Order: sequence, then C-alpha cells, then structure tokens
Amino acid sequence: MIKLDNLTIKPLYLELEKDIQYKIDQKAKPVGSLGQMEAMAKQVALIQGTLTPELRKPVMLTVASDHNICEEGVSPCPVEITWQQCLNFLNGGGGIGLFSRVYGFDLRVVDAGVNFDFKPHPKLINAKVRKGTRNFLKEPAMTIAECMQALSNGREIVANIAEEGSNVVAFGEMGIGNTSPASALLSVYTGMDIEQAVGPGSGLTPEGVLNKAQVLKNAIAKHGVSDDAIMNLARFGGLEIATIAGAMLEAASRRMLIITDGFITTSALLAAHAIDPLVVDYAFFSHQSKEQGHKKMVDYLGGEPILDLGFRLGEGTGSAVAYSVIKGAVAMLNEMTSFDEAAIYNTANDGIRIV
Repeated sequence: MIKLDNLTIKPLYLELEKDIQYKIDQKAKPVGSLGQMEAMAKQVALIQGTLTPELRKPVMLTVASDHNICEEGVSPCPVEITWQQCLNFLNGGGGIGLFSRVYGFDLRVVDAGVNFDFKPHPKLINAKVRKGTRNFLKEPAMTIAECMQALSNGREIVANIAEEGSNVVAFGEMGIGNTSPASALLSVYTGMDIEQAVGPGSGLTPEGVLNKAQVLKNAIAKHGVSDDAIMNLARFGGLEIATIAGAMLEAASRRMLIITDGFITTSALLAAHAIDPLVVDYAFFSHQSKEQGHKKMVDYLGGEPILDLGFRLGEGTGSAVAYSVIKGAVAMLNEMTSFDEAAIYNTANDGIRIV
C-alpha cells in the first residue's frame, strides 16, 4: 500500500461530547429546536476540544487543473475556460470572487495543473505538477510520483495557511472536464455502477451523458480497480482533486475545519477518506449539488448537506455561503443566552424548565 509520510489524524475530542451537548441543551430554546445548526456547533467544539470554539482567518482554496480526458467529448465547454476563469478569480471576479468578499474568505487560487503559464500574482499559488492530467481512457491520469506530488503540494499549502493562523479551510475547484474524474472516482471507491455516478456536468445533452458514461466505463475496464487508494487516484483522478485531497488530510491532522463544495471537492474528500477515514470527522458538507453523483458521495461518507439551493457552479461558492451558517452555529454555542442567564423557569412544575 502506498503511504503518506508524517500524517496522523486523531479522533475528535469525544470525551467532551456530554458537556458540549449539555451546554447546547441549556440554551434558552426547546431542546433540538435549532436542528442541524446544533449538530454543527457540536462538531466544531469536538474538533477543537473546547466548549468555546472560535473560527479564525478562513481561507478559500480554489484549485484548478486541466484534463485531457476532454479529448473524448466528455464536456461541452472549451478547455481554455479553465485558465480564463482562473484569471477572472484572481481579479476578484466570478462567483467565488464575489462570495469570498461577502462571506469573509481570503481567496487563494491554486494552479495544480492548468495548461497555461500564469504571471505571478499575490493570490496565486503555483503548485503545478504538469499541464493537465493525461487522457485516462488511454493511460493513467497521473504517474504515482505525480499523484504523490499533488497530494504533498496540498498538504504544504494547508500547513502554510495554518501557520498564518487559519483554522478554517474551504475548497472550490476549476477545471473543464473534471466531473469525469470525479465520476470515475465515485464508481471506483464505492463500487457503484458508472451510470449512477455520471451526470451532465456543465451541460451535456442526454446523448453526451451516455458517451461520457461509456468513456469512463471503458477507462475503468482498461486500468482496473486497485485495492490501493492512491493508485486509484493516480489512475482516474485530477491534479486539482489530488491536491485538494492532500490539503484535506493535512487540515484534519491539524484539527482545522474542512468545508467541501460540490461534486468535485467531495470526490477529493472521497479519495482522502479512502486514505484515512478519520478525515470525514473534520468535514462540513456545504450544500447538495444538482449533479446526481454528489448525493451518492455525501450519503456514502455519512454527511448531511447544510444547504440545498440548487447550486451547480463549483468554484467554492457553496462552501462560502454555507460558512455563514457554521458561523451562526458557533455563535449560538458561545453567545446565546441560557435558561439560567435569561431567568426562564417553569415554576408550575417544581422549577423544571419546559424544553
């Protein structure tokens, strides 16, 4: 089995679970009445090991790469959009440029494998392994060395932002054709039929979806499914997916919050989970994408999406919007008045509160 060096993800601070739950239940509200927000507050507290968690310097990593599987007609969009959108993001444009400003993220655009030579920019992280993955219908998308480099790059990026004081990292992506590797990874890691994993991506016709499914089925048949998680990632993944997977593993090892976006970033979590299942305990699933495989990924990982707004843009937009709810959950735990503070009692029933 291929291993990552110096990676240790520890379990959550479960010894605090009862105390955290008691604090939540003593807020001036009926027990459980804030639903999923209560569960989010508890998860943050369990990650940080404190009854008074805090969120510091959230960073948005929008990771980009190109994909030569596009040669097989799996996307209706020209591949040049990848680098053009990256420039747009660096200039503060696009959905993620806007939402990063609105929701307080420090946006960094990561070039993991874009087929373009970017000029230096203060918000650009150069983590290019090569200019796009190979056409994995014909050969593995990455060599093992390239896949390991992408995983290592992701880890290094998160280590650096942690050293800057961040304890929240959200993920987005950009890469024309990247629903194909995401679909292949869903099938490979879960054993799901490829037809259940494939969707229209950025606008394929029904005939295009059928072609995409056949291309991916043929690719999986050609290379086979390995018992090794990293081998599968190298055969069928994307450089942005591998970079994000490494970043997620490093974030979990540092007890940081991980916020996923849609189908592509969740496929990276799927890969990270195959490497170390404990990573999922640190993850928040921002929203339910319209891509059919996304729900299957989230269900497989045991997650619960925070939002369902019909998003299918990517870039990290769902991650950014959902962060506002996570902030509210933490504020509830830290700042909402308790029954004692509000002096609310049910004196008609021996002083027991009605909850």
